[in-house]
Amino acid sequence: MRTGSEPATARSALRLRFWLSLWGVLWAVFGTTVFALLGRPGWATACGVLFLVAAVDLTLVSRHIRQGPHWQPGRDVPPYEPDHGDGRG
Repeated sequence: MRTGSEPATARSALRLRFWLSLWGVLWAVFGTTVFALLGRPGWATACGVLFLVAAVDLTLVSRHIRQGPHWQPGRDVPPYEPDHGDGRG
């Protein structure tokens, strides 16, 4: 629900999140490989799970970037009336 108290220029740092996710994917692949070669299956599994989390985040961020900006109401659009819970709208 829009209350009118949102910042007028709020933006998400998707590009920064993209690069941080990519960095996490690269390090997780490196860690999984190194720990697997050293015979440390616990640490290799932990890095593998971290890889999955970072890869999912990277996929979602990439999807949001491809979607582009979404329409947001301007300053001339008044905020919605709050829901009072009594059926008035």
